[in-house]
Amino acid sequence: MRILLIGYGRMGRLVASLAPEYGCEIAEIIDIETASALTDAVPGRWRDVEVAIDFSSPDAVATNVPALARRGINMVVGTTGWHADEAMVREAIAAAGVGIVAAANFSTGVVLFEALVSRAAELLAAQPDFGAYLHESHHAAKKDAPSGTALMLKRAMEQAGFTRPIDVSSTRAGHMPGTHTVGFDGPAESIALSHSARDRSTFARGALTAARWVQGRRGWFTMRDVLGL
Repeated sequence: MRILLIGYGRMGRLVASLAPEYGCEIAEIIDIETASALTDAVPGRWRDVEVAIDFSSPDAVATNVPALARRGINMVVGTTGWHADEAMVREAIAAAGVGIVAAANFSTGVVLFEALVSRAAELLAAQPDFGAYLHESHHAAKKDAPSGTALMLKRAMEQAGFTRPIDVSSTRAGHMPGTHTVGFDGPAESIALSHSARDRSTFARGALTAARWVQGRRGWFTMRDVLGL
């Protein structure tokens, strides 16, 4: 499968290095210097590209997705912090009739962790003495805080019926790849659930898995769809 890789930072380089393990070939890399190629490309360019993987920047997603959708290219978007533009991006996907997997976190463990957190919130919602908190930590260079994953977990808790306040906090320091902890605290006891990524390859592997899965599909999907949850 031939992939157009958009963004060549830490995640982009990991995707490129792991692509052969997933039967994928990087057809072209679009980075900051060549970003205009997405909107200026002549018709027919990337005709042999089956899926694009975007790990660029929040501001670029609203431009990248419509440009690729118009060319009939399915997408995997791992960039976070762009959801103010989500309605417009969804319209572009629907109008073009292509497929996209958009997720705040492509780690298989995080997707399963979300399911566990949702169930815990459902159970604890009926226990009014328990309050809830969510803390996440990432490397100092991560731009959005709270992380997209933290906001996803908070939404999952609320959708599960936990209507009391959920305190959310963030730490940005050093080179931490990412840890999310969800806790429920009662008068005399606490419950904590935590997920830590040992390295960032888990996110690149998830993105490549999603790219293979979305090939030939139409519509808006998340990693829950990819994993069959």
